[in-house]
Amino acid sequence: MITTIIVIAVVAVLVLWVISVQRKLVSAEEIVKNAMSQIGVQQSSRWDALTGLVELLKSYNEHEYNTLRDVIAARSNIGSNSSAAEAQAQEDLITKVMSRISVVAEQYPNIKADTMYVNTMNSVNTYENQVRMSRMTYNDSVTRYNRMIRQIPDSIVASIFRFTEKDYLKEVAAKADMPSLKI
Repeated sequence: MITTIIVIAVVAVLVLWVISVQRKLVSAEEIVKNAMSQIGVQQSSRWDALTGLVELLKSYNEHEYNTLRDVIAARSNIGSNSSAAEAQAQEDLITKVMSRISVVAEQYPNIKADTMYVNTMNSVNTYENQVRMSRMTYNDSVTRYNRMIRQIPDSIVASIFRFTEKDYLKEVAAKADMPSLKI
């Protein structure tokens, strides 16, 4: 009788522990998803600002306007279920558009004097900083999550419920060489 009670108590403790760990892992995974979603929100804001800049370029250079409009049309939304690679692909597109805008602004100095250009570039720079912060938050969240699913004993529960490691967002080496868009 006592043996049965001890076995039931041990099983109950194990079940409660598994439930507790599973809930902790789900919570950590949701934090990672939220962080990725925040990156998407900030990227969307930057896309909106860049679209405004492209519209401004229309009056200066029709060819560049059409090219940039086509690049912007290729964008996709980043959400909570997006991968680090998808977020990086969007960053690469944004970098491409920003570089092209910078080249056009150098060719047409009147653009840099335009109030809309100045205000929009200030917004783009603000969103860029917010994306940087969101990327850091995402990578910090991924670190905590990956640590949880790899450390014993939580790794046992993680493997049972098929929690997998998340990828980190990589720093873009080209951004260090990118010309400043500040006026």
